[in-house]
Amino acid sequence: MRFLAYLRVLAVLPLLGAGGCGVVGIFDPTLKQRGALVEPDALRELIPGTSSRADAVALIGSPTARATFDDNTWIYISQVTSTRIGRTPGVRQQKVVVLTFDQGGTLRGIAERTKQDGKSVDMAAGATPSPGSEASFLQQLFGNVGKFTPAGLPGGLGSGPASQQPGNTGNSLR
Repeated sequence: MRFLAYLRVLAVLPLLGAGGCGVVGIFDPTLKQRGALVEPDALRELIPGTSSRADAVALIGSPTARATFDDNTWIYISQVTSTRIGRTPGVRQQKVVVLTFDQGGTLRGIAERTKQDGKSVDMAAGATPSPGSEASFLQQLFGNVGKFTPAGLPGGLGSGPASQQPGNTGNSLR
């Protein structure tokens, strides 16, 4: 009977300390707002054909990003994230607002996208080729041995032709 009582106490002890150790926090779905949240009311005040870049900045703020090759496309990205098991982030909601302007700075279009509009992009297999020789692990490990000379050592390590030049600190590549 006493043995069972000890087993119960041993079973409960890890649960009592779990709150302080963060085990309970692993399963806590805390929601966090990230990015530039664009309010629908502010977005309705922007009118294509009449609103300007200055109007957009005044109403909804600076863009999260601009298109890579088009400075007239402004992108506002907002996400609601929550922690998943193991504290890895998970995106619950994502909203992207894209404003396009003409060369004069007048708003031409407003587009809204959600997480469902996104496309999955896979990583390319393989590696990028680079010129040069293929070095083995040991060549990489010992490749820099002897390339640098300590400053001010007489003879031996610091006595080569490079160390005899005026103003040489001894810490140069050969």
